[in-house]
Amino acid sequence: MSGLGAIRTATGGIGQHKMQTVVIAVVLLVSTASATLGFTLLATVNAPFARAFAADRGADATVTVNSARAGAERLAATRGLAGVTAAAGPFAEATVVLRFGGQSLGPRTLAGRASPGGPVDDVVLSEGHWPDGPGQVVLDAGPGGGPGYPGVGQHVTVGGAPGVRALTVTGFATSITKTADGWVTPAQAARLQVPGTPRAAQMLYRFASAGGDAQVRADVAEVARALPAGAVSAAGSWLTEERISAGDGAIMEPFVVALALIGLAMAVLIVGNVVSGAVIAQYHRIGVLKSVGLTPAQVVATYLGRIGWPALAGCLTGVAAGSLLAEPVLRDSSGIYGIGRQQVPWWAPAAALAGMLALTMLAASGPALRAGRLSAVAAIAAGHAPRAGRGYLAHRLTARLPLPRPVSIGLAAPLARPARTVVTLAAITFGACAVIFAIGLSSALNRAEQSQTLAVAAPVRIELDDPHGAPSAAQDAAVTAALRAEPGTREEVAVYGGPGGGAKLAGVASDLNVEAFGGDASWLGYAMIAGRWYRAPGEVDVNTAFLTVSGLAVGDTATVDILGSRGATPVTVRIAGEVFEPSSNPWLLASTRTLRALGTRKDLQGYDVGLRAGTSAPAYIRAVNQALGRGNPWLAVPVPESPFYEIATALIGLLALMVAVAAGLGVLNTVLMTTRDRVHDLGIFKAVGMRPSQMLTMVVCWIAGPAVVAAAIAAPAAVALTTATMHAMAGTVHTGVPGRFTQVFGPSRLALLSLGALAIALAGALLPATWAARARPATALRAE
Repeated sequence: MSGLGAIRTATGGIGQHKMQTVVIAVVLLVSTASATLGFTLLATVNAPFARAFAADRGADATVTVNSARAGAERLAATRGLAGVTAAAGPFAEATVVLRFGGQSLGPRTLAGRASPGGPVDDVVLSEGHWPDGPGQVVLDAGPGGGPGYPGVGQHVTVGGAPGVRALTVTGFATSITKTADGWVTPAQAARLQVPGTPRAAQMLYRFASAGGDAQVRADVAEVARALPAGAVSAAGSWLTEERISAGDGAIMEPFVVALALIGLAMAVLIVGNVVSGAVIAQYHRIGVLKSVGLTPAQVVATYLGRIGWPALAGCLTGVAAGSLLAEPVLRDSSGIYGIGRQQVPWWAPAAALAGMLALTMLAASGPALRAGRLSAVAAIAAGHAPRAGRGYLAHRLTARLPLPRPVSIGLAAPLARPARTVVTLAAITFGACAVIFAIGLSSALNRAEQSQTLAVAAPVRIELDDPHGAPSAAQDAAVTAALRAEPGTREEVAVYGGPGGGAKLAGVASDLNVEAFGGDASWLGYAMIAGRWYRAPGEVDVNTAFLTVSGLAVGDTATVDILGSRGATPVTVRIAGEVFEPSSNPWLLASTRTLRALGTRKDLQGYDVGLRAGTSAPAYIRAVNQALGRGNPWLAVPVPESPFYEIATALIGLLALMVAVAAGLGVLNTVLMTTRDRVHDLGIFKAVGMRPSQMLTMVVCWIAGPAVVAAAIAAPAAVALTTATMHAMAGTVHTGVPGRFTQVFGPSRLALLSLGALAIALAGALLPATWAARARPATALRAE
């Protein structure tokens, strides 16, 4: 037979095996989409800040100057200083209070810029357009702004600037180094200046050497020396934003890597199983084709082609689907990292496409080469049934069990194809492990979020709204009165803090962040890693970073200098417990009875408020703000949500779903191949009177045994993976893990989740089992 005619003859059978062709295409689609998403996520957590900083020409330092002390000419002259490689500005700067929908967005620093581009700090516009007229503002945020933000075209009211009452949001943009909270036109920035405050402007610099804090400080000092005394009022370093971004990105990396690797491993396993099985299932046909003249090389080429076409279609569709799934994930993660719009890297879909096609050809070539070397008679015999003797012992043993005969036959069937059963077992195990891991990790992260944000115990906070004013004693008293008068108030506690962090500890270079509570704060819900919440004067709680930098442990004593409004006051304290406060900065929490130097009106930062059951937080906030009145600088606001936890939960669910779907398709393929292997037996069973329901039971039982074993393996593996991932995530943000964060699997819950393996197996087996149950005996025997 000629080569072209032989190949045409062989490939003509594709239409006769539509189900297998569809399974190959769909498995490759899901696997390639999973691989594309996995590669994209791995690229996302790989130094996103560094890449965005270089691309957007981030500012090494943002210097705020008093425009009255340093004019435009003096500022322009600093561009020529030694070490300055680029500079932008001056941009007029104003700090105002923005409100939307009756809620405060807080104090916002707005800079006047004519365009987003420039030699330094190329602002990335992610939605809308740049301000081109009066009354317009672009806010520093990702697309959509986030919870509580206005949309494009909506208005925000302005407080603190008598000449401007409202601004229209024309878009959202991101500065990699957070040089401002929003941008307006230069003329608008001048009108936003608050009367009685010094006019401010910002200069943005890039330096030849700015790799460390000391270098940035030295560079800023050089700029300050070139200007009149007192001209520089503040300076911000790019290293601050780099550390924040690194912390946000690092905490995402462990679970992203875990799920991405599970997805990639799953794709390799399922594709190899499906493709090799598809070729093996065609051995009978290969034998027939060899008997009519196909050479071994033609057999191999033919079946690589038969597998390749549906595989190529599935891979191409999967690349497109994976890229589409990655877009919203990248958009949300851009908001976490604060790095502007992210794109799917070109190499991610290319690597997924090339890798899956290569894997497909590799998985198909082994069985195809073996088939090519077989004689026609041997190929027909190999495609007719499993090797003689396999599974007979299992059939004899299960026949002795007090089980219905269809069940015993089904339970023994997997041993006839042990290699196929092992691969199927692995697929179900991976899928079940991914589902249990996703549910457990979501529960653990939910507990971490509740502890970190305190949103469940204290969903409302009272904060200072006006950055330019100081509340009077009467206004402070009005807050307490308003909270106690509201029937929805369950608990409230005043929170105090000192300037510049709040405290110093001998031998520790960085300042300590201190919060002192003016009453019982145990109800706030801080999670304890070790020890307990403080109870008596002289006791404090600290975070993991405090213990790390100080070398102290729970139970030790230390003397800290409290930096209150009255100066530094030394206090000896005993560490009662280690709290979950993820930060690389040391934190100290205590009562004002211990830190008396912070219990003054000048150190009052706000109030945490707990609500009674059934109380609506928005309605409560409106009532409190109405009671306080417009003239009071205190404002009730909702506790902000953490975008990280929302994105993490969505990612976990998406990746787990894809892995579970791939596992289900792998099971479907296995049962489909087993059904084809045993089509003669099925016809005989039906001919001797096996009812459709018994046939359905038997086929489902083919996969029940491996599913039970998979559940027994997947459950402890998922528990261990959840615990390890939580500890890895916590380690990236310099904190320990409270035991209750990882103890999310009770015995009954774990047993229930283990049924996920059975659910995946049944979902994959249902379709071929239904086909087998409905097939007529004559149809089954003819199909052989």
